Amino acid sequence: MAKIVCVLYEDPVTGYPKSYARKGLPYLDRYPGGQTLPTPGAIDFAPGELLGSVSGALGLKKYLKRLGHKLVVTSDKDRPNSVFDKELLDAEIVISQPFWPAYLTATRIAKAPKLKLAITAGIGSDHVDLQAAIERRITVAEVTYCNSISVSEHVVMMILSLVRNYIPSWQWVVKGGWNIADCVARSYDVEGMHVGTVAAGRIGLAVLRRLKPFDVHLHYTDRHRLPESVEQELNLTFHPDAESLVRVCDVVTINCPLHPETENLFDARMISKMKRGAYLVNTARGKICDPKAVARALEKGQLAGYAGDVWFPQPAPRNHPWRSMPHHGMTPHISGSSLSAQARYAAGTREILECWFAGKPIRNEYLIVDGGKLAGAGAHSYSAGNTTGGSEEAARFKAAARGGSKGKRKKK
Repeated sequence: MAKIVCVLYEDPVTGYPKSYARKGLPYLDRYPGGQTLPTPGAIDFAPGELLGSVSGALGLKKYLKRLGHKLVVTSDKDRPNSVFDKELLDAEIVISQPFWPAYLTATRIAKAPKLKLAITAGIGSDHVDLQAAIERRITVAEVTYCNSISVSEHVVMMILSLVRNYIPSWQWVVKGGWNIADCVARSYDVEGMHVGTVAAGRIGLAVLRRLKPFDVHLHYTDRHRLPESVEQELNLTFHPDAESLVRVCDVVTINCPLHPETENLFDARMISKMKRGAYLVNTARGKICDPKAVARALEKGQLAGYAGDVWFPQPAPRNHPWRSMPHHGMTPHISGSSLSAQARYAAGTREILECWFAGKPIRNEYLIVDGGKLAGAGAHSYSAGNTTGGSEEAARFKAAARGGSKGKRKKK
């Protein structure tokens, strides 16, 4: 019998859904490029259900119970002596999501002698200390491609929202106003702008494809250059590094993994190289951008807007500068957790577990670390090292939230 600890985000404050806005999901069997969607032996959920929160449990409860395994599902991961910390001590498998990451630091790994497998239900395993996993020969796997298109759609939405000044315009409607001049004073057309992506993997390339019909000039940089046929198809301009790209772009979207080489890439120096009045969108990882540098650039006009749904730490403290800075379009980390994506990453998580329990190889494209080294998607996208440093700051969010709640109750 294996013990599995699954860390998921909290249920809706209004209660777990009894019904949904739409019935079912469109049928898909392959991703762009031909990779098949997850192929578990079976699933115990209806696609389109809320699976990523605690009550949904990724649809794994019945399956793991039938096999006689012990499943612990919690959202409590950051406070001292959290449920995650206590249950991790004798866990063999940990499942977490990028949206509510259970930071699997070297310290935590050292306290979990039985840990053999860390699964990311989604894309992006930077919340795991990959160097520590390599040294302990822990297998790290993620459901590659499961929410790449979901994130790319979110990127396009954010670019249009920033450039067209959508959010302030919506706020005028909510406030009962009809202030057209206020709405359009910061509104532009995307047409004709130069738009670049930092990384053109599955997400970055999908963003480029979706932006081509807007008649923009497309740019990219990546450690792996795209085939010449793709560059010609999309009329792409390749840049050898991020700095040469940002100098010419009106909009920059960050779509690279977080590893030691990309951590803090967009600091004050890099932002100063961008065109004045450019827009920056980050759905990759919060630690790729310096929070204070971004806020200052918005206040001074170096950036015209910043949008993203990735923060560090996650959840973000109430006093995080990205909550209150001007001209932002921030969301919680939701871009890759649509109900559509949840069906895929839940199925992919089960596929990985089925392989693990049967002693069969996990898909190569799902592997990040295996056999004491970077493997599969990990060897292509990551560098060995650790980017979990500072994750203990996430505990501040819970402390601030508890303090705020107590204050409110006292007032009543």
